[in-house]
Amino acid sequence: MAVLVTGGAGYIGSHMVLALVDAGHEEVVVLDDLSTGYDWVLPPEVRLVVGDVADQALVTETILRHQIDTVAHFAAKIIVPESVADPLGYYLANTVKTRALIETAVRTKVRHFIFSSTAAVYGEPEIVPVPETLAPNPINPYGRSKLMSEWMLADAAAAHGFTYGVLRYFNVAGADPRGRSGQSMPAATHLIKVATQAALGQRTHLEVFGTDYPTRDGSCLRDYIQVSDLAAAHLTVLDYLRGGGDSLTVNCGYGRGYSVLEVVEVVKRISGRDFEVRLSPRRPGDPAQIIAGADRIRNELGWTPKYDDLDVIVAQALAWEDTLAKRNRR
Repeated sequence: MAVLVTGGAGYIGSHMVLALVDAGHEEVVVLDDLSTGYDWVLPPEVRLVVGDVADQALVTETILRHQIDTVAHFAAKIIVPESVADPLGYYLANTVKTRALIETAVRTKVRHFIFSSTAAVYGEPEIVPVPETLAPNPINPYGRSKLMSEWMLADAAAAHGFTYGVLRYFNVAGADPRGRSGQSMPAATHLIKVATQAALGQRTHLEVFGTDYPTRDGSCLRDYIQVSDLAAAHLTVLDYLRGGGDSLTVNCGYGRGYSVLEVVEVVKRISGRDFEVRLSPRRPGDPAQIIAGADRIRNELGWTPKYDDLDVIVAQALAWEDTLAKRNRR
């Protein structure tokens, strides 16, 4: 039984690949167009196919050749403000291409489909922490593009008999504890990535968008989940589905929120460096606070995180930035 990981050379996808290899999965195949991913983060035993998830001939050939029974779909666009400026680009990348991938999976009789979704489907949640039972109400094209894909997946599974797992991420951060992968895009917008770059002098400053939200210090409140813990959550869902479990949707987070300004102070403390912080107006599409209610994956599936510590997460991110800097100097 082989797993096809789309977007497997990217940030979260590469940690899924590492988790699969570490768990002893015999065959892991990555499909990535390398637009935001890097082949050098992949273990040598992993087969890389360079291409687009919407290339149905390529995906069909890959699934049949490697006898893929599970697709884990990570390939996507993920930047909220960018989705507001370019909604059609996001619907193409996240919805139209996912539809093509699901159709190919159905035609090739893939048994299980794991979908990388987002807490952005909840919009401005009325209940915090956010339970999976809360009706989705996305407020930006990114969240809508992902929710539409969730709907397609559920409808296709009902019609064609495969099972799926939807994992709704909150804010992903940190890096592989063994230093094999991390957030590698220089222009990434993740807060901890940007803050560590500022601490290391790779950026002139950090910009905080919005200080008038109804939160304890006026900045946005988020639940930060460490990326290897998130990959472990995917393995938990994979084992559950392969063990005969029904399709399900789970939140992935720690159930605790940190504000943007609190994260900035942790980065300054852990790095031992100060840097300029500029306070700017709100960005369109950003909810004030969103914190995971992740009881389902913990209690029903037995997922137990290992790295639920913001200091640890920031230290990993700083170490990865150092690794990247050394690599770029070669």
